[in-house]
Amino acid sequence: MAVCIAVIAKENYPLYIKSTPTENELKFHYTVHTSLDDMDEKISAMGKALVDQRELYLGLLYPTEDYKVYGYVTNSKVKFIMVVDSSNMALQGNEIWNMFRKLHNSYTDVICNPFYIPGDQIQSRAFDNMVTSMMVQVC
Repeated sequence: MAVCIAVIAKENYPLYIKSTPTENELKFHYTVHTSLDDMDEKISAMGKALVDQRELYLGLLYPTEDYKVYGYVTNSKVKFIMVVDSSNMALQGNEIWNMFRKLHNSYTDVICNPFYIPGDQIQSRAFDNMVTSMMVQVC
């Protein structure tokens, strides 16, 4: 089950973070921010290969005892991070990649809104509902 989904700006500040067990929210914020170093390492290692659409999915960034952290980066260097409960063996790489594509498409809808100011926190109800449905759907 996905326990946290985050959208991080190019400059590494959070645009959106949602976690399901709210009592561990600070732990998930820490996990998301520590995964940014791993993402930057993978991005710099890939270099120009990120231009290809299929290379946006970074895969498993790192596993912990309780969670697995996955990453995805857009062409504009906006980062998506998904923290998944490691006890969920049903989720495979392809399903997580599809979840990131769905998240990316919804993010694109948010930034195409003429009232959205780039770099501001994402406060779209439609985006929030999509993330919530994705987190519930995975359970």
